[in-house]
Amino acid sequence: MDNLKFEEALSKLEDIVRQLESGETPLDESLQLFEDGVKLARICNKKLDEAEAKVQILMGEEKDVSLETFEVKD
Repeated sequence: MDNLKFEEALSKLEDIVRQLESGETPLDESLQLFEDGVKLARICNKKLDEAEAKVQILMGEEKDVSLETFEVKD
């Protein structure tokens, strides 16, 4: 599971959320889905952190550009 691309992990996580939100999944299966979802969320966070670090390195190489934080709105 660790070798998934960000988009793949996010898609699988979205599928799990849909299944859990349906309320039709038995408890044992729901617990397994939840565990898998936590793993996928960690993978996504790790990949985002890695991408952010790369951007910061690249931006640090540019003398004229400054880093600014931004918020993503829903």
